[in-house]
Amino acid sequence: MNGSKQSVAKLVEDLNNADIPSSVDVVVAPTFLHLETVQRTLRAPYEVSAQNCSQFKDGAFTGDVSAAMLRDFGVTWTILGHSERRSVFGESNEVVAAKVDMALKAGLRVIACVGESLQERKDNKTMDVVIEQLKHIAGACKDAWDRVVIAYEPVWAIGTGLNASPAQAQEVHAAIRAWLKVNTSADVAASTRIIYGGSVKPSNCDDLMGQADVDGFLVGGASLVGADFVRIFNAKSA
Repeated sequence: MNGSKQSVAKLVEDLNNADIPSSVDVVVAPTFLHLETVQRTLRAPYEVSAQNCSQFKDGAFTGDVSAAMLRDFGVTWTILGHSERRSVFGESNEVVAAKVDMALKAGLRVIACVGESLQERKDNKTMDVVIEQLKHIAGACKDAWDRVVIAYEPVWAIGTGLNASPAQAQEVHAAIRAWLKVNTSADVAASTRIIYGGSVKPSNCDDLMGQADVDGFLVGGASLVGADFVRIFNAKSA
């Protein structure tokens, strides 16, 4: 929940003037209020995402925005299950799965988030928590994995200045990919992009991107600074 008309216009200007590697997809997720402006002014090949959508199709749900409305508006992506939606707004695994199902049925692409809290990591429950979240998401994906990106975002590393080490990120990403291989298919496991989110910044993006199972980033605060965001999506992979 950041941004003004002026700051969004400046970010769009910075991105429009940046070079995008041909091998990288860059998706930006402004607030609902700024979606139309960003769609109209941001050049290709950038794509535009919502930050959330409803688990309901339509009807008497004042204040909500449906996946079908986003699709009708020309939006092609949505982020779902972000840790803030889970922790601040109380969205359960079941609610997140319902949103994923609705978004995919509407034709959207989904960035589906999983991740553990600091206490869960201290209690050695990281994998249990992440896999349980993943199970619910997978139940909604069915045959639409080609439109799903999994984002691992350790809650303890979001907005705290802390970040998972490259080895910690790789460990969880590898476990996610291994679970997908066993529970979906080898093809899905190999082709699904698993991205990392958690205090990603210019100073750590290359080391994180160098990990075998880190396919990109879900960028938080650094995406509000044009030069930092551009540096991150130009991160060098191993």
